[in-house]
Amino acid sequence: MTTDLDQLRADLLGSIDAAAGLEAIEALRVHALGKQGAITGLLKTLGGMSPEERQETGPRIHGLREAVTEALGARKAALERLAMDARLASETLDMTLPADGITTGSVHPVSQVMDELAEIFADLGFAVASGPEIEDDWHNFTALNIPDTHPARAMHDTFYMSPSPRLRGASGEDSPRLSSDRAGRDRPDAGRGEGQSASGDSLADMPLSPALSPEGEREQKKMLLRTHTSPVQIRAMKATGGNAPLRIIAPGRTYRSDSDATHTPMFHQVEGLVIDKGITLGHLKWTLETFLKAFFERDDVVLRLRPSYFPFTEPGAEVDVGYSLVNGKRVIGGSEGWMEVLGSGMVHRSVIAAGGYDPDQWQGFAFGCGIDRLAMLKYGMDDLRAFFDGDIRWLKHYGFSALDVPTLSGGVGA
Repeated sequence: MTTDLDQLRADLLGSIDAAAGLEAIEALRVHALGKQGAITGLLKTLGGMSPEERQETGPRIHGLREAVTEALGARKAALERLAMDARLASETLDMTLPADGITTGSVHPVSQVMDELAEIFADLGFAVASGPEIEDDWHNFTALNIPDTHPARAMHDTFYMSPSPRLRGASGEDSPRLSSDRAGRDRPDAGRGEGQSASGDSLADMPLSPALSPEGEREQKKMLLRTHTSPVQIRAMKATGGNAPLRIIAPGRTYRSDSDATHTPMFHQVEGLVIDKGITLGHLKWTLETFLKAFFERDDVVLRLRPSYFPFTEPGAEVDVGYSLVNGKRVIGGSEGWMEVLGSGMVHRSVIAAGGYDPDQWQGFAFGCGIDRLAMLKYGMDDLRAFFDGDIRWLKHYGFSALDVPTLSGGVGA
């Protein structure tokens, strides 16, 4: 038995050392240690031996099993290392090749300009205010000194909401629908321009609901898509309780039934409002001059204020900015010509009173302009409709990197 065990050990260890692949190693494992393997058969014979034979032969058989198991593991590890070395030698990766380009999005010019406006006016001490896009006619018209019978209401191309069936008891009418009042083209706030907001206001911010009239009677508010962001000024004034200075800008989406190269049904507008004691036109002019110089990044910006009519200001003024001709194109700065950019004026006493302030003690100025128009003037776009086409080629050309955060120190358009 001893001679047979020594011979079996020598044969198995020799075969393991000579194995050329992982398949051969697995075959040897089955031959030696499988259910029908040679060493497994020897272990089964231990039960039929006498105690003396088992005591002498058992340790030799178990030693053989351990030696073969260890040899199989060592040879398998060696073969796996050889296989990996061969694979690494045959498969190469050129780390000097440039990585595949990553497609990134861009910041829309309107969003960029809104960030620039917020940065400039924050430096002047203005806060940003927002309000609902579905507005009632009192905030949109009446509180702004445009009474029910005033012809200025007919001047607006306005999207009105149909009355709510819940409140008027109608049976065949669906939820509120938009209708357009196209009574005229000239608007009392036309000088305030087409502007935009980063506020992201939801159309659900102001749901249709019943309201109490001054007499306490339940009535249906006349709802509409706001035609300007001026209603935010009324809401901001009322929020102060009429006894604190106010300095805000109100950017936001606005809506008018208009569509051509320079008008779209939805556009973006920013309006500014300052309420305090002792406010004059001089404060208004300095604020606008400081704003336009910072926005266009030019120190040679020249302003011209022309008297104009807005129901919510008295006096009112259109603001023109000087421009120069460079290679046949208008460039803001200088005074070779004049271009209207925004509307402004001293806040009308009736508007101050509607906001909850005493017009005998408080004065203010307001201004408004189109954010889309400002973007067109600064960055050279010539068709407003392209702003909303979603053309990826246009966005790649005019868009901004997400890291181009406007700062006054770096230049707001950097």
